[in-house]
Amino acid sequence: MSYYPDNGTRFRYKGGYKYQLQEGYRHALVAIPDASLQGFIMVTQGELGIARGYAWDGPSGPTIDTKNFMRGSLVHDALYQLMREGRISEDYRKLADKTLYDICRADGMSWVRAKFVYHAVRMFGGKHARKDK
Repeated sequence: MSYYPDNGTRFRYKGGYKYQLQEGYRHALVAIPDASLQGFIMVTQGELGIARGYAWDGPSGPTIDTKNFMRGSLVHDALYQLMREGRISEDYRKLADKTLYDICRADGMSWVRAKFVYHAVRMFGGKHARKDK
């Protein structure tokens, strides 16, 4: 089953993970160093690229997967994965969390819900960004 949020990003539900990109996705980032991970995630010259086939779990925690949360969860999960894999420093966690907030707002999420999401990842997201041992 394919799914298109209002912004046109195409993904589908996938076993083992909730979602999988059906086409590559690019997002401009500020102040993230160049990095890459197994051909699926690449940051080059201020742009995050996520390859077709990348799978992620979508929004986490006590929340509902809505169209205005999907693109933000994709970018946020990719950035946290780069941190876990040691490709970028955990010092970029706050920027990743703010990017999630900004994308969700741009995609139509209410400011109240977006603030709740932002504060939730600030409080509880740290363990998911820590470098894998």
